[in-house]
Amino acid sequence: MKVAVNLTRCQGYAQCAFLAPDVFRMHGDEALIYDPEPDDAQRQRVMRAAAACPVQALRVDQIDGRDAPAAASVSEAVTMPARQVPSPRAAGPTATAWRDAAMEAFRRDGRIVIVGASLAGLAAAATLRREGFTGSLTMIGEEPYQPYDRPPLSKQVLDGWITPDHTGLPGGDELDARWQLGVPATGLDLVRKQVRLGDGGAVDYDRLLIATGTRARPWFNEAEAALDGVFVLRTRDDATGLSQRLADRPRRVLVIGAGFTGSEVASACRERGLPVTVTERGPTPLVGALGGVIGAVAADLQREHGVDLRCGITVDSLEGDSAGRLRRAHLSDGSTVDADVAVVALGAVRNTEWLQGSGLAAGVWGVGCDAGCRVFDLNGVTTDDVFVAGDVARFPHPLYDYQFLALEHWGNAVTQAQTAAHNMIGLPAARWPYLPSPVFWSAQFGTNIKSVGVPTFADQIVITQGSVAEGRFVAVYGYHGRITAAVAFDQGRWLEFYQRLIEEAAAFPPEFRPADQQPVPAQLPDRKTRDRHATVVVTGHDPSERRARLIHH
Repeated sequence: MKVAVNLTRCQGYAQCAFLAPDVFRMHGDEALIYDPEPDDAQRQRVMRAAAACPVQALRVDQIDGRDAPAAASVSEAVTMPARQVPSPRAAGPTATAWRDAAMEAFRRDGRIVIVGASLAGLAAAATLRREGFTGSLTMIGEEPYQPYDRPPLSKQVLDGWITPDHTGLPGGDELDARWQLGVPATGLDLVRKQVRLGDGGAVDYDRLLIATGTRARPWFNEAEAALDGVFVLRTRDDATGLSQRLADRPRRVLVIGAGFTGSEVASACRERGLPVTVTERGPTPLVGALGGVIGAVAADLQREHGVDLRCGITVDSLEGDSAGRLRRAHLSDGSTVDADVAVVALGAVRNTEWLQGSGLAAGVWGVGCDAGCRVFDLNGVTTDDVFVAGDVARFPHPLYDYQFLALEHWGNAVTQAQTAAHNMIGLPAARWPYLPSPVFWSAQFGTNIKSVGVPTFADQIVITQGSVAEGRFVAVYGYHGRITAAVAFDQGRWLEFYQRLIEEAAAFPPEFRPADQQPVPAQLPDRKTRDRHATVVVTGHDPSERRARLIHH
């Protein structure tokens, strides 16, 4: 039995924790944690909990079907039998019929390859089957495991409730797919329509979905990264090693980076009663995602729970003993921290290296695509047979001045994958645009932090509900006089209201705010500079010859 909870939708009503307490638990007032693979003896209780959920956030043995709008089958639009495909040279209604019949034939006998066997890849595959694709479906994954859920790795796995091998996602066994696991994709040939594999093989496709996601950014010094006791946290294997080491009760844990992953690791360490030091380059935790105003609240939360938080400080080096075991860290202020375990939580790297030389617009920023998830080539022209979804995708959003966004959130992986899958097997007139209201959550130190919109697309912030002093509030972000995002601390049930305001481009600051609350600068870091990893150059003179080319550094 496998269970998944869409925590972007969950509002913490806790009926599931009441009806199936061995499977679902409340962590603080609103944060829900759960066992993704409960014993089958719990099935009846879990099914009752799923039925009782007011927002229908629980999935049992399936990952797809509740987030995307219902889609009509392409066969409903087909005007002639699929068994006889007319010539594409015909004009008028016959040409339309040929196009429709060709798509129906593809849905029946085509070959789709999904590179990336994680949440986005699984959600896309499930959508393809639900919408009637009966052709060949191949899932390629670098890890040797069937798709599993990553958020529990930094929460209920690290606090010792469940084991890393108990995090499987539901639905994979029902796909009728060919699984090629434990082998990475190493190249893409757009002309031959082939994905090259690390074992020397190749897989042919008619349409391709790129869902390779991200990996943890490693420690910059390879020798220090190899010390016994230095970890990153992204995969099941990462969580296995780290959870075992935490169970051994280290003297102190050092967390390098106070973003969401680093903060959740620190929270799990304090749950276990372990001393923990967190270093953060910026002025506060979460500053890169939520700004300094909310980051200051997060800083207070960490210190209240016994975290030795050091902001404005970086780790210069890690020191090991003669046996290669981590012993201490040297910090930028000249101090040292003795620690047996260090968790490097410095963000993510998008998995695009395998696409170098493919001719696609792929780089450190992700894989560029249009709002229908069709990938751009290097010249910015959309491809009809290559799509992208999940953490690795970079797409334009009308609500944010058509800025290209890359969202590393659970809900984005599911809904963007569903959109991509629908468009892969749908007629052009029936394609969906991907226009999400991004939602993410983080459970740390007994508090449920939840956000809607894009907080980094803002310059001001104002408290609209609740009390910061009491740790229960909603803050709204604004940019050029309109609402662009909202963040809630243990007030997640209000976010649907704020989502509507964002989508309506409602005025900022909102009139319903308390009289004593005025907008202040959001204190977001300046993102105008970035490390140079690739340069785009344009060659040719005649319009028919102009081409873009990537130069990697």
